[in-house]
Amino acid sequence: MPAARRFPQSDHCDGRRFFNPGTHVNRGLLDVLRWKFTSRAADWPKSVPVPPPPTLAPAPQDGTMQATWINHSTVLLQTRWGNVLTDPVYSERVSPVTFAGPRRVHAPGIAWDDLPPIDVVLLSHDHYDHCDLATLRRLARRSPNTQAVTLLGNGPLLARAGFAAERIIELDWWQAHPFRDGFHVRATPARHWSNRLSGRRNHRLWGGFFLHAAGRTAHFVGDTGYDETMFKAVAEHCGSPDLALIPIGAYAPRWFMSAQHCNPAEAVRIHQALGASRSIGLHWGTFQLTDESRDEPPTALAEAVAAAGLADSAFQVIPPGRTIHI
Repeated sequence: MPAARRFPQSDHCDGRRFFNPGTHVNRGLLDVLRWKFTSRAADWPKSVPVPPPPTLAPAPQDGTMQATWINHSTVLLQTRWGNVLTDPVYSERVSPVTFAGPRRVHAPGIAWDDLPPIDVVLLSHDHYDHCDLATLRRLARRSPNTQAVTLLGNGPLLARAGFAAERIIELDWWQAHPFRDGFHVRATPARHWSNRLSGRRNHRLWGGFFLHAAGRTAHFVGDTGYDETMFKAVAEHCGSPDLALIPIGAYAPRWFMSAQHCNPAEAVRIHQALGASRSIGLHWGTFQLTDESRDEPPTALAEAVAAAGLADSAFQVIPPGRTIHI
């Protein structure tokens, strides 16, 4: 294993290892064993049909944005300044091996061959359900000019996937990268952790991205536990987004997951802390990662939205392949 890289010391890094400001929770083997021996996962369907989505419209050429949910945390954002893809996952499984691990229950909402040219890919962290090297390799071969933006420490993963060094941008929380006038992305904090077989625990940073493009803004939150102060800080630094992409699944059991994954009620509170005009729920329904049923997150989200007195359209889930316009 290569020597640990050095990074700037901060409220979330000691120079080599990253952590959440304040309280950082690391779950170990004993926690995993307690989880597996004290609770039972709900049954999921082996396969869920995805109705054929409408034909993907070309990128808007005015000052608007369109967002299409593909699966899990993979979203296609299109504006006249370019096409952006978040945490692309097209593999059958999200695992360090191809023969075991969580298997998808529905096809991607946009077939691979129907994807438009991708100008920017955003990689939020190194977990297998977000950093899918097989998909990233396909993307690097398909679009060699794609720029890949990620958090500190994740660049070597993108290099392994075939992205040229000059096309990889690593950012610390709050750092921004300009693509052109009116088109830039800023890394934002999240409350999570990192680890995969090729690396040490928490030696790669996690987070989200705040995108400005053609007069619209979108915040891809990334995986996160709930932290109202953190998300109010995002709104203060970046403004309130026109669109927020917020995870709503993989949250049970709460004693284990609350430090790293918000539940639907907390997702609504993140939406409110950000002051988002509109939000879409991600990170549910594609891979069974935790104990809740497949249908529980959207049901619980609708209940939380109603309890908060929000309009149904303020924060909703959309079918794979469906596009909304902002």
